[in-house]
Amino acid sequence: MRFPELIRLMCKAGAEIIVIPAAFNMTTGPAHWEITVRTRALDNQVYFIAASSSRNLDFTYHAYGHSCIANPWGAIIKEADEKEYILYGELDLDMVQKVRKELPLLKHLRNDIYEVCKK
Repeated sequence: MRFPELIRLMCKAGAEIIVIPAAFNMTTGPAHWEITVRTRALDNQVYFIAASSSRNLDFTYHAYGHSCIANPWGAIIKEADEKEYILYGELDLDMVQKVRKELPLLKHLRNDIYEVCKK
């Protein structure tokens, strides 16, 4: 989730929904979790589902938690707190196409100047 290139490759391959397991801690989580989820969804115009470990203060690693779902506009539509939780959300795939039509970001990529590619 931290590195946008992987998400862009998934998007270029046709993904409309991306599910990523991630583990942000109590330092990076409050500062970066939500903005990173929203940015990945918006920049790639996909539903972005970020699954995080729940927080357990008895463990040495304290996860931030807050699994969430962002829509293609980058809005959080569902979010858990730090506790163990099963997150349910309704995804409208027509919205992906609508957003991509209204704001055609992906059509304006400058692959003639730079390209994200896999090896």
